[in-house]
Amino acid sequence: MLYSFLRCAGLSILWFGAALYAIKAQQLPPNDSRWIEQDWLAPCSKPEEALTLRLAEISLSTNSLDSIQLFYVQGMGMTLEGPRPMSRRERRLYRRLWGIPDTLSWRQYRLHRPEIKGEIELRVLVFDKPVPAIHANHDPLELGPLSIGFPNLDQRKLDAHLRRLGFGSLAPLDSNEIPRPNGTRYPIYETIFKAPDYTHAVGITRGGGMRQLGPVDSITGLGGPGYSAQVVHRADEVLAFYTGVLGLELRSDRQWRSSSGSALGLPEGVPFRFSIVYPQGARSGQLLFLDFEDEREKPSANPPRLPYRGIGMWTFETRQLDEIERRAKAARTPILHPRVRVKSPVLGLIETMTLLAPNGFPVEVFQSIAQ
Repeated sequence: MLYSFLRCAGLSILWFGAALYAIKAQQLPPNDSRWIEQDWLAPCSKPEEALTLRLAEISLSTNSLDSIQLFYVQGMGMTLEGPRPMSRRERRLYRRLWGIPDTLSWRQYRLHRPEIKGEIELRVLVFDKPVPAIHANHDPLELGPLSIGFPNLDQRKLDAHLRRLGFGSLAPLDSNEIPRPNGTRYPIYETIFKAPDYTHAVGITRGGGMRQLGPVDSITGLGGPGYSAQVVHRADEVLAFYTGVLGLELRSDRQWRSSSGSALGLPEGVPFRFSIVYPQGARSGQLLFLDFEDEREKPSANPPRLPYRGIGMWTFETRQLDEIERRAKAARTPILHPRVRVKSPVLGLIETMTLLAPNGFPVEVFQSIAQ
């Protein structure tokens, strides 16, 4: 189970106790909409304070468009568009920006939900030559990008649907009762599916009137991507990058042990550090970081980056690219490609640069340019 008793980092114990007393006194009915606020993951800041606004795109590399369509379109109900036309000049620019070798060419597609605004989109790069995967298998202890989260309104239904399509999971559907700040509990249902290219896709539903972990279409009951996760080594260094350079907010940072029957499919009692980072003021688009003990973690089969198959890059929007660049240089963060102006068919006219997080994972940061 990945989500449990969590709180914003640095929250005052005295303030928190007073809040609990006030909430208990309300005695809200079980289905009251105000349960939405009874959430340990609620923001500790305001959206207008955010430097980095959101995780806008996740880049997926693959050699098989068919497997991508089967899982994300037929399975998760997303819409596939493409391939996107690209001039030679654009291709040369993106090759440098994303660190793709000259020996490879690719077709680019877009996976998204047109009916939902504010969702993370998937940028799919289908390479013309076989490329190895970042991971050797679906082992959740392997370092590198782990998963993409898909909030939805009926995880039991989604679980059955994906299994009919032939996709397995790390463990059977997991259900748990999670405490609210006032001591009452709500149900949560979660499955970590084995998606193509040794990527994991988390289907997750929060019941009891709780807000889902990302926007969900009220008609289909499907949503996401709403968040993404990585398994990292030396979490302090990785978190310093996302909070110090990108200015994101650490809302939970806990030591944890796997439980029997958890969605991760690990033996009971495996210790790990579990950290959750959000854009300031945001209620979705979170980043999850799992740091296992040194003797348990396993190195990835290949570097965690494009063009290797799987999750190869995160793309964030910022209000101040100048500030991100200043912070990156001050922290001696490697710059994969300096800032450049490009016209994106999805993001519009942007100025963008690519950084390397401490674990060697590429992070693209862009600022929209008014036209």
